[in-house]
Amino acid sequence: MQPSTHTPRRLLGSLLLASAWLLTASQAAQADQQQDRWYLQTSLYTNHWRNDPDHNNHQDLIGLERHYADGELWGLSTFRNSFSQRSYYAYVGKAWENQRWPVYAKLSGGLIQGYKGEYKDKIPLNGLGVAPVLIPAFGAHYGPVGAELVVLGTAAVMVNAGYSF
Repeated sequence: MQPSTHTPRRLLGSLLLASAWLLTASQAAQADQQQDRWYLQTSLYTNHWRNDPDHNNHQDLIGLERHYADGELWGLSTFRNSFSQRSYYAYVGKAWENQRWPVYAKLSGGLIQGYKGEYKDKIPLNGLGVAPVLIPAFGAHYGPVGAELVVLGTAAVMVNAGYSF
């Protein structure tokens, strides 16, 4: 039996159709991100750069962010810090959406409270029990579902997942 000459055309047609569908889905997901919205997130995975038996890799983070169409945002989160102490982060920031793909970069800055006792000096500038921080993140989203890779300075990296509404 000879190979059909229609197979390459069907394959090419299927690829073009799939590409068009992905582009449309990407643009629809992008449009959703360009509106004011709330973003609820939680931590899925944390890895500290240095192995220390005192380090907690289960942050139990719950965060709520308010995103605006211009990329500005503010948020509040609670989590267990590297030493299992309940901590809080209040912040403002900016997200930069890629115009072609459903990916973004985000930078937030604010105050962290919760590093106490023998661990109060584990975070810089924590003399009064509250420390200023800058936290970069890189994310991707598909419709309302998102995931972020969060870089926690020289301490750790964390993966979060969230939902926009």
